[in-house]
Amino acid sequence: MAEPSSDPGAPSRRPQPGRRNTRALSMLAPVERHTVQQRVYLELRRSLIEGQFEAGEVMRIQDVASRLGTSTMPVREALGRLVSEQALEPLPNRSIRVPLLTRERLDDIAAARRLIEGEAVRLAVRRLTADDIATLRRITRGYDELTAGEEDHGHRAIYNHAFHFGIYRAAGSKVLLPIIESLWLQSGPFIRASASLYDGADGLSATHHHWRIIAALEERDGEAAVMALGEDVERAFELLRDRLAREETETTP
Repeated sequence: MAEPSSDPGAPSRRPQPGRRNTRALSMLAPVERHTVQQRVYLELRRSLIEGQFEAGEVMRIQDVASRLGTSTMPVREALGRLVSEQALEPLPNRSIRVPLLTRERLDDIAAARRLIEGEAVRLAVRRLTADDIATLRRITRGYDELTAGEEDHGHRAIYNHAFHFGIYRAAGSKVLLPIIESLWLQSGPFIRASASLYDGADGLSATHHHWRIIAALEERDGEAAVMALGEDVERAFELLRDRLAREETETTP
């Protein structure tokens, strides 16, 4: 057997199978349950992604803490984390605000969503099962019933989120999904705002493009599914662009 090298620059011997690698184990940290701060963060993150907050809505740390039944420290840390992810923005009075609607932000997020989510749809076409598609149909029927029966835009946002992520998770990409979640974290309030603007004036139902996506998925037609997804995203953002244009006209002397 060869003697171990005395050269300090030589690579160390690989651990043998079955032999305890105590040096590697010493680098592992104990696994702990979610901290209060993490739970607060996840709850706020979920609410933003699902469009439960409105664009421009102000979050005061004490109000959020009271609502969640916790102290202000974990709320402050969670909000700071969301600010770093560009989902929220700080105000001079130490409050936190959901970003306002601006044309530049709308265009930027819409373009990114079409690009990234389109690729996820293309991947999902080959992986969605008949049961998966049946689930998408049930979600869309539920969305239709909700639209016909009430004006709760928050619940509509939940159905919209469930539909899209039912597809994106099926794509099986551990890289794309976090990026999409980040985009929804930033655009959730915009989607809520667009739902409140929908009036059916274009003659299409609120779920028109969802049904087109489902039809394309059933045909395993990736390009048609991506096109329908892009039109679905663009429709929501175009409603907001029209709103901004009207507001600019009203405020112009």
